[in-house]
Amino acid sequence: MSDEELIDRFESGAVAETAFHHEDHVRLAFAYLRTYSPLEGLQRFSCALKKFAASHGKADRYHETITFAYFFLINERLARGVCSGWEEFAESNSDLLVWKGGILEPYYESSTLSSDLARRVFVLPDKRVR
Repeated sequence: MSDEELIDRFESGAVAETAFHHEDHVRLAFAYLRTYSPLEGLQRFSCALKKFAASHGKADRYHETITFAYFFLINERLARGVCSGWEEFAESNSDLLVWKGGILEPYYESSTLSSDLARRVFVLPDKRVR
């Protein structure tokens, strides 16, 4: 499926809640970044995620800090490397596909990511990475 088709399917509500997991979030962010500029892609991606969560009665599940942090990590990885598509990107960046204990753990205190503030607005990393 092309990036545009994936975005269209998601934005139209054709993706089932049970078929949308962490790796699917990463794949979708990848598609937005390859289709739009980073800021336009982020706006569209976060709006689509909020709509998706609300349509399944889980509006409170949207997390702005996690969404933005992953989005910009994916953007950075795309800028650093050359990839021909999703499969190559996923293989080269498998650390982005780990959910529990994943890429954000070294950057954020768990109390920060579990806070209401971090759910509502993007919070900068609060751990000192060495």
